[in-house]
Amino acid sequence: MKQKHEFKNVVAETLLIPLYMRAKESRREHPILDDKVAERLADSLEYDYSQFDGAKLSEVGCVVRGWYFDCAVKRFIDTHPHPVVVNVGCGLDTRFQRIGNRKAVFYDMDLPEVIALRRKLIPEEPGNVCIEASLLETDWMDDLRRKHPDADFVFIVEGVLMYFYEKQVKAFLHHVADRFGGGELWFDVCGTMMSRHGVKPDSLRKHEAQIRSGLSDGHLVERWEPKLQLIEQANYMKFFRPRWGFFFGQILGRMPWLCYKFSSLLGYKVLSK
Repeated sequence: MKQKHEFKNVVAETLLIPLYMRAKESRREHPILDDKVAERLADSLEYDYSQFDGAKLSEVGCVVRGWYFDCAVKRFIDTHPHPVVVNVGCGLDTRFQRIGNRKAVFYDMDLPEVIALRRKLIPEEPGNVCIEASLLETDWMDDLRRKHPDADFVFIVEGVLMYFYEKQVKAFLHHVADRFGGGELWFDVCGTMMSRHGVKPDSLRKHEAQIRSGLSDGHLVERWEPKLQLIEQANYMKFFRPRWGFFFGQILGRMPWLCYKFSSLLGYKVLSK
């Protein structure tokens, strides 16, 4: 029987967009992401997903983003002896289930409302623990540091930071950089073309959630927070070009400077003190 969930928070409800896009992708013949758990989760919730079916760019973008961050996490796990993966604003993400590497400890963090739903649908297990918190708080960060004093941390913040004001984003980056030297931090952003002109991704056009911040130059973060060193700023459309269609994949996707004005994927090394 399908479960109906009334979201109290409009941003929390956006977690259904990447979930649905991953489930839809997973049913394709040659998927970018194979995510059987996402298929099951999407089917278990009573929700009108059809409102997202016309969002062709988000449909590819969500799964490219998930694949890209999966690759970053796998590299981190392979190159660090005691890896801890922290999924900030996790929603109903299934990275632990996709990667399935028991060498690493995975934490999934989100607001209490989201974690309550997550625990119903994806029971916790050893090596995959939930945290009820906000990225604006720091107690949970201090707890993680205490629990894993010798660990190396990789933070993934997927589909989240654009809903926060720049001042809040800067504070979060500072709190991570201050505590987790030797780790990495990966996140996606909307570009300034979207944030300044109120342009929403196609999956959000009918949604109340607002884009509150944007960033087009990944090096700007290094100026905000000197302990963060840019590893890579990536353009979504350079990956899986045929899936974007000719214009976006072959023409726009070959102009990264222009793509960054709309969105990009960013990775940073957290420098040790």
